[in-house]
Parts: sequence; C-alpha cells; structure tokens
Amino acid sequence: MPEFTTDLDFEFYSEDLPTPGLEQDLWAEAWERVQAIAGDHDDMIGASAAVERVESSQTPHVFLARIVAYIKPQNIVVKEKADGPMAALQQALDTLERQVRERREKRRQPWEKPKKP
Repeated sequence: MPEFTTDLDFEFYSEDLPTPGLEQDLWAEAWERVQAIAGDHDDMIGASAAVERVESSQTPHVFLARIVAYIKPQNIVVKEKADGPMAALQQALDTLERQVRERREKRRQPWEKPKKP
C-alpha cells in the first residue's frame, strides 16, 4: 500500500488472540487501511478498531472486529464476524471503506428541492 501520513487519532484494542505476535499485524493492517480511507479528505478525524474472540458453545473460534470511524457529519460503526481475527478485521475494513465511499458520493451530489405533488 502507498505511504500516507495523516493527523488521524487512532486507537486499537485486541483481546484473546490465538498468537501473541498477531496484535502488531492487526494494528498495522488497520492503521494502513484507515489512513488510505482518510486519504486527502478532511471529513475523517479518527478511528477506533477492536478485535476480540467471541466464541461460545454454539460458535467456536469466532472473532469480532469492530471499527468506529469518527467522520463528519455522523460516525460510522462497522462490525464483522469471521473464523479468524485477520479475516474479521479485513471484512470490517472493506465494509467501512464501502460505507465511507458511498457517504462521500452522496455528499457530492447537489441538493434538490423536493418536487410538489
């Protein structure tokens, strides 16, 4: 991925990962993708990402990735579950990227006065 430098606030949390070194890889993936999403736009001021194991007797080996993008005018929250922590994080980042892109496209469209019936 290209190198981006932004003034974004970013926090990352992980819990109960299968391997100890995985946290740094998850943090790097999330940080790079969030910076790429922010790009040259000034609407995003920060993000928070969390990856944790949420297994139970019915759903063994399930991980939940949660991302909150602090973006104007309204924050975006994304949650995705998958069998692995990296897969859950990547799915959440893909969903976040799609939602941010759709919101930016909608904001670019000019406002139209509602038509009278």
